[in-house]
Amino acid sequence: MTTLLITHRACLQHDTGDFHPESADRLRAIMHILEHEDFFYLDRDEAPRATPEQLLRAHSQGHIDHILTPVPADGSIRELDPDTVISAGSAEAALRAAGAGCAAVDEVMARRCRNSFCAVRPPGHHAERATAMGFCLFSNAAIAALHARDAHGLQRVAVVDFDVHHGNGTQQILWDQPGMFYASTHQRDAFPYTGTARETGGVGGATVVNVPLDPGAGSPIFRDAYDRIILPALRRFAPELIVVSAGFDGHAADPMAHLRLQVADFEWMTRRLVAIATECCDQRLVSLLEGGYDTRALAACVAAHLRVLMGG
Repeated sequence: MTTLLITHRACLQHDTGDFHPESADRLRAIMHILEHEDFFYLDRDEAPRATPEQLLRAHSQGHIDHILTPVPADGSIRELDPDTVISAGSAEAALRAAGAGCAAVDEVMARRCRNSFCAVRPPGHHAERATAMGFCLFSNAAIAALHARDAHGLQRVAVVDFDVHHGNGTQQILWDQPGMFYASTHQRDAFPYTGTARETGGVGGATVVNVPLDPGAGSPIFRDAYDRIILPALRRFAPELIVVSAGFDGHAADPMAHLRLQVADFEWMTRRLVAIATECCDQRLVSLLEGGYDTRALAACVAAHLRVLMGG
């Protein structure tokens, strides 16, 4: 079995306007580096659209309708908040980004691949049940996790989020859901100003583990947070599937926050998650792109992430 890359050209058509950090250049940089010979044998597939049933597991009907409301194809951009916008191509991109995670779950559950990486945008982990925010329209990782539970009958699904920002949307959506696990490292006192260690999940719902990191934290602190807190908790949970919110904006070159991580840290993190997937869930792991806004650093981190997945 191999690693499957899922993407779609529609994700390039989500136009966020000039100078927006979450631009199509992010995905272009990733696809360019994946032309390297290391990735010649990477299986590739197109992301389908998420279905209404898949979206409704995580979002209200009103939110879905709001995101899918057409925007004129004349270059218009509609602001949902000061950071989050939609354009004529955004609805299709958002449907494909959410659909990618569900398709990846289907593929790993059918054993047609060992693991999968979804190179999609817009990202998802800030989108709450009824609110788009933080560049995110639909909560892609939460949708994938709930699809794994409801469509495939899994009883324990874990989401691990190493984006530099806390995945408030993923946490909110999974909070009261039985059989769910959400863990995050993120920069303390950064957008969206959630994710304290006191947030541990709803009664009878998800297991939540948050480890905020101080600005300026680098490799030793990041790795210690996983080795000492998150990975032991993940092993105790014994997931049947791991979903990764793969945000690479903790890299030292990234302009959006102030952690000091390097490519090697993301490679290390991926190896740890692959090892637990092998130990607990027959290698089943689905990774979805979240943040990462320095395009050179982002492409290098994704390449390292994928090399580990392919060799795992």
